[in-house]
Amino acid sequence: MGRIADLVTRRWVAGLLALVALLAAGAVVGVVGQAEKPDGTLTALPLDSESREAAALRQQLPDEQGSAAVVLFARDGRLTDADTQAIETKARDLPGAAGIPAQRSEDGTAAVVVVPVQEGDATRTADTVAQIREAAKADLPDGLTAQVTGPAAIQADLAGVFDGANTRLLLATASVVALLLVLTYRSPVLWLVPLTVVGVADQLAAVAATHTLALFDVAWDESTVGILSVLVFGAGTDYALLLISRYRDELRTTEDRRAAMAHALRRTTEAVLSSASTVVLGLLTLLLSAFPATRGLGLACAVGVVVAAFFVLVVLPAALVVFGRWIFWPQVPRVGQTGLADGHSAWRRVGDAVARRPVAVVAVVVVGLAVAAGGISQVKAGLSTADQFLDTPESITASQRYGESFPAGSVDPVVVMTRGDGEALAQRVGQVPGVESARVAASGGGVTEVDAVLSGDPGSDEVRDNVRALREALADQPDTYVGGTEAEAVDTAEASSRDRALILPLILGLVLLALGGLLRSVVAPVVLVATVVGTYLASLGISWVLFTQVLGFERLDEGVPLLAFVFLVALGVDYNIFLVTRASEEARRHGPREGMLRALAATGGVITSAGILLAAVFAVLGVLPLVVLAQLGVIICVGVLLDTLIVRTLLVPAAAVLLGERFWWPRRLRRHDDERGAGRDEEPVAAGAPSA
Repeated sequence: MGRIADLVTRRWVAGLLALVALLAAGAVVGVVGQAEKPDGTLTALPLDSESREAAALRQQLPDEQGSAAVVLFARDGRLTDADTQAIETKARDLPGAAGIPAQRSEDGTAAVVVVPVQEGDATRTADTVAQIREAAKADLPDGLTAQVTGPAAIQADLAGVFDGANTRLLLATASVVALLLVLTYRSPVLWLVPLTVVGVADQLAAVAATHTLALFDVAWDESTVGILSVLVFGAGTDYALLLISRYRDELRTTEDRRAAMAHALRRTTEAVLSSASTVVLGLLTLLLSAFPATRGLGLACAVGVVVAAFFVLVVLPAALVVFGRWIFWPQVPRVGQTGLADGHSAWRRVGDAVARRPVAVVAVVVVGLAVAAGGISQVKAGLSTADQFLDTPESITASQRYGESFPAGSVDPVVVMTRGDGEALAQRVGQVPGVESARVAASGGGVTEVDAVLSGDPGSDEVRDNVRALREALADQPDTYVGGTEAEAVDTAEASSRDRALILPLILGLVLLALGGLLRSVVAPVVLVATVVGTYLASLGISWVLFTQVLGFERLDEGVPLLAFVFLVALGVDYNIFLVTRASEEARRHGPREGMLRALAATGGVITSAGILLAAVFAVLGVLPLVVLAQLGVIICVGVLLDTLIVRTLLVPAAAVLLGERFWWPRRLRRHDDERGAGRDEEPVAAGAPSA
């Protein structure tokens, strides 16, 4: 790595390298662009699930029954004759109308028109639903309202959440990063360099990730690129903060800025590569998920982290050394100034306080985390369709109004697909307890669709129990599958539980192995992983209180606990890696106790800044009115702040001081180790070296 560091920072090479890399990345982004997202019809459905089989069989119907929009006409009182005439006219003239007569409710206050929507793509479905809504609401009698609900309308409203979402997320994320960089560096100029480098890396990562997904035929959905962008900005900026902090420190002891950067890069590379490798390994475990979209997210984010690490370790150093020390103005580092590790900063004072009473600190923090984690016993998972939006869209309000005049389940019935006798199947389905009605909805090409209306409110436990009962009743029917929204929710819950049982232990094992290889220790990795798991459990418990008592969420999305765990464990270990690798370096010269305290003094400020920045970046996910992203952002935000401000600042140093040499077992840290391997620390600055 030394030769590469020298090459990256060499005069003329640095500027040319930075310029060529940024221009080449811009050209790839502009010319190649992101790969086209595949049809997302089956993306969200777990593999090998009955609802996925039903959806795939439904696509084989001759008319390719995509979905349906249910147009609800209603007024406060009973419908008038003028209302009825207008509704019948709409039933004939609405875009895509099949001439199906309007169905009037028993109470006479509402009527519905079902409009088939043949589009399979979410964007085209949204366009069709928009046309239906516009036509349905035009020229109605006074007091008569029209709203559109049904599966197609819900899909359209979900697509609307992501309309322009990536741009909004990018602008919000970049703004947050820029603000926090300015506050961190207190410089009107310096922040522009890392922000530019990470911003270009983000755009290139989106291109590289989507084309990688397309190459390996891995599906992804509308949220993938947005979450990828947040991760690249968060992780990339964290790595940049670590490098720049070390560079600033080296400028206090080295006159030549290029030599200072070369040494900073050599010292930082191990931590960044170890961190990035750990994050990538954690993300790649998502390839074992039962959900195609989750697999796509894991692979895309892994590619993004690789791109971010490359730009921070190669392009950013080259870009920084092009400028002189003045880039840090007004706080320009000068030779002879006290370094972070040697100073008496607030972080050193915190470390000294922890070292005086390590047992008490460990006990208090562990008990605090345990109390915070107590809330997870109350966590409930499984959002209904109506609960997926932060702002209730028309499809949901119309569905709620529909349930006042019609059987609630009829707006989005359970779909039973078969290759057998459809009429006989419909009759049998109708006799199953919990099924209010069943009818043949479509048939052709040897495939039949039977729609079944179940008793119970949509999204309730009663409806989902009825789905399971229906499946049991039809288990002896060959080539027969129960699907639809409620069946998909049942399969999602079961597949999510399997994912957690498989992936969570695997991530912990991989992180342990990665830390063991990095630190050449057994005890330290166990301690660090234990602290990260404790942080995750505590953040989940605290977030659940926020969700139920402040934000009004009654349940978590099924996929949130797994994704939050992956991101928190992978990213949380980052900060421990930054701290402990510096502690290992310092311990060679000052012993394990003093080495940890010096490491805390040297990295406390930069890690805290990085943690606050990462927490704020993930909180940006809340700009999209989708509950799953808001919940994910809150849990990660809380977890990162806990890890940064409490676990890494108090618990890890206290545990290391308490264990002493045993913290590094079986590795033995000897002070003369640095004399054998450091090399650079004994190199004098050459006389006449060019000044920065």
